[in-house]
Parts: sequence; C-alpha cells; structure tokens
Amino acid sequence: MLPSAKSLEGKAVPDVTFKTRSDHQWKDLSTDELFKAQTVVVFALPGAYTPTCSNSHLPRYNELAGVFKANGVDRIVCLSVNDAFVMNEWKQDQEADNITLVPDGNGEFSAGMGMLVDKSALGFGKRSWRYSMLVKNGVIEKMFIEPDKEGDPYEVSDADTMLKYINPKAVAPEPVVIFAKPGCPHCARAKALLESKGYRYSEISLGKNISSSTLRAVSGSGTWPQVFIGGKLIGNADALEAYFKARKAA
Repeated sequence: MLPSAKSLEGKAVPDVTFKTRSDHQWKDLSTDELFKAQTVVVFALPGAYTPTCSNSHLPRYNELAGVFKANGVDRIVCLSVNDAFVMNEWKQDQEADNITLVPDGNGEFSAGMGMLVDKSALGFGKRSWRYSMLVKNGVIEKMFIEPDKEGDPYEVSDADTMLKYINPKAVAPEPVVIFAKPGCPHCARAKALLESKGYRYSEISLGKNISSSTLRAVSGSGTWPQVFIGGKLIGNADALEAYFKARKAA
C-alpha cells in the first residue's frame, strides 16, 4: 500500500548514495549533494524509455525548466529505478539538458519513500511508483502521488500541476516549432531571435522526413523558415520580428 502525501510532507528525504556515471567514471552522489540548501523539484517514474515517461513526463519538465527556475527552483531531478548507463543514454536521447537524471539502481531511495512497487507482471521487477515532490533543504514540502490503481496513472505528478502549486500565477511558455533547413541564414536569424527572447523550440529540418512541398502543405508557404507559436502560424523570420515588436508595443 502506498503512503499518503500528507504522511510524507514535512519529513526529510531518505539518506541514500546514488551510483552515477560521469566522463566514463563512477561517481557517488549523496542526497545531501542533491538537496542540501536547495529548492528541488523531484519527479519519479517507472522507467526510462517507457511511453508516458518519454512522451509526456520528462519532456514537459524539461520544457518548463526555465519557468521553474524563475520561480525559485534550483534543480529539477528525475528519478527512476534504472542503472546509470540507461539514465545517461535516456537523457541524451531526450535532450534533457535542464534535468538532473538520477539512477536509483537498487531502489533504495524509492523504498525509503515507500514508493517501491512490484511490477514483475510486466517483467520490470521492482520499480518506483510515479510521483512528484517539492523538497526544500532536504525536507519534503509537497507531494503529488499518482492514485493507487491499475496501470500507470499519470494525473497529478505532471510539471504543470507542480508549477501551479509553486506559483498559481506562473505563465507556461507556449510551444514553439520552427521548420528550417541547413545553411539557411534566415532560419539562423529566426532561431537566434527566439533564443534571445527565452523561447525553447523544436526544430523540424529539411531532409528529416520533410520536404518543401510538406512545408507548403503545413504553412501555405514554401519560404524557409516557418515558425509556429502556440499552434499559430507566425511565418518567416521577418514575420517573427514583427510578432515580437507587436507584443512589446501591446
């Protein structure tokens, strides 16, 4: 039976040493190093490379990392009962540069939290239940634990729920997609402009399952780049500049 959120809030996180890998060397990482004198958001999940974890849980925390930082969070930690090699490869595959991925290989931290569950029916063995928590100087302030029911519920441990708890007035950035092609100076200008405004973006490049005809079908234009913000077509680099000028003037 899983513990309740209330039973964990106000308690210190388990004292554990994690076995991590950095620069091809083993490195011990203590909970003190992770949490002492810091405000940390932790989200734990059943396994690297699994669908919900890869498609939703990790990407959204990575996407909102800048907003969390602006609201007083020093570090975002993703924890899973996987080994260091798997976690490092998954971080690279997900391009999760804003997240500290921690391998709880032996499940010691998860067990200490009361969150180690048996998923042997799926061939997973012992894994972490899905949850998130806000930890300040090693003490749990707030827990969001997924409901104890069949399957892999994903209802309350998401990044948006945690952000709303930390600051109900925080505004999450709109998703940005840029269609670009290699060597295009206007594409480079558009990307530089987005970065200067603090926007993270997903890039879809010519030659990676997209052609100029695909671009025209999606945007109505064959001019590179084409930028979408929040699902709305902004247009090329000149249109993007005009968009930001209009926002500034408003």
